[in-house]
Amino acid sequence: MRSDGRRWLDLQQSAAARHMEGSKPGDLRLGERIMHASQVMTRSVVTVPADATVYAAADILLGSRISAAPVIDADGRMVGIVSEADLMNRPETGTVPTRTWLQRLLTSDARLARDYVRSHSHHVADVMTRKVVTAEERTPLHDVALLMQRHGLKRLPVMRDGKVVGIVSRANLLQGLLAREPFPADAPLGDDRIRDKVYKELARHSWAADITNIVVDSGTVSLWGHVNSAPAKEAVRIAVECVSGVRRVVNNVVVMPREINDGL
Repeated sequence: MRSDGRRWLDLQQSAAARHMEGSKPGDLRLGERIMHASQVMTRSVVTVPADATVYAAADILLGSRISAAPVIDADGRMVGIVSEADLMNRPETGTVPTRTWLQRLLTSDARLARDYVRSHSHHVADVMTRKVVTAEERTPLHDVALLMQRHGLKRLPVMRDGKVVGIVSRANLLQGLLAREPFPADAPLGDDRIRDKVYKELARHSWAADITNIVVDSGTVSLWGHVNSAPAKEAVRIAVECVSGVRRVVNNVVVMPREINDGL
């Protein structure tokens, strides 16, 4: 085993055990506090009444400078969401897409009728999107971000008992990021403590399994070992930079092809 090999192996095994036993779906990262939708959502939600016209909806979106808003029925429950995209293709502005004769021939009458309703109706209830992707107050931001990416969304309603209690937008996610910006600790950590934390962090990642030594001097971390790819080398550097107390990283890790690595 290489330098500090036994300690390295023990740390990797203990990290794996913690991951299997303690991790839950949606955890941002082991050892970190998880942020939830309720911590970053905008609580003052602009809504559109279900009986509103498309013109009223457009006025609400423009007046509030937002791209979409939940549609609420008389009981305060969300029944859909209306967005700029739902109001773009209108005969009033000459923006209804035209189909070629072949497209009309290949499109069912039911589809043609649905498209006509969505583009020509004056009622929000006819043009809104009914299948809405939502989150709950305790939904981890990790899951919120995944939902936004998967469905191509800019904002996500946050629900409680069928009612909208907030909105999480992409901007809100950035605000959450700024709230977690790391600041230097008031009392600097000792080099030994930093070294232990770096070992534990790297032990969590398979691409860092061949880091053979870590030396810390006045907060500067020097790394030795080898990895299988340039992205892995960058990931090692970033993982160490994220450890509290680290001031600088000297990355002496060598990128080696996997076939050479396996022969060592």
